Amino acid sequence: MAANSNPGALPMEGELKMTRIFDAPREVVFRAWTEPEHMTRWWGPKHFTNRVEQMDVRPGGAWRIVMCAPDGAEHPAQGIYQEIVPPERLVFTNDAVDKEGKVIIAGFTTVTFDDQDGKTRLTLQTRATAKVAYAANFLKGMEMGWTQSLERLAEALGRA
Repeated sequence: MAANSNPGALPMEGELKMTRIFDAPREVVFRAWTEPEHMTRWWGPKHFTNRVEQMDVRPGGAWRIVMCAPDGAEHPAQGIYQEIVPPERLVFTNDAVDKEGKVIIAGFTTVTFDDQDGKTRLTLQTRATAKVAYAANFLKGMEMGWTQSLERLAEALGRA
């Protein structure tokens, strides 16, 4: 029996679109996505800390962040910037990798930053594909993870 014919099987793909208004100019919000000192403050789920290991913000440039869970577990994420239009648009791959660097979830994300009377309307579109069966379980948390990241971004911008 094929895995996808099992009605209890988890989907191997996920897609998400979110929009949020931030009380900050789009140049400031854009910098929060492109400068390591800002990314460490908000990327990832609530209660996680981050280690930005690489952030080469240019088309073809690589990024790598290790999200550190409260229990000490490390969750590396990495990708390649595809398109950068300051302060309007970011397009990048975002892959979750295991300890050996093998991609377990392949992602592709587009973030747009629209001016809205001095505030920023951010729209995030992302899709992800689990590359190994156990990673399908992680896709269930994709919406919650991005929601918490954007909540943390709002808090970080409030302190900026």
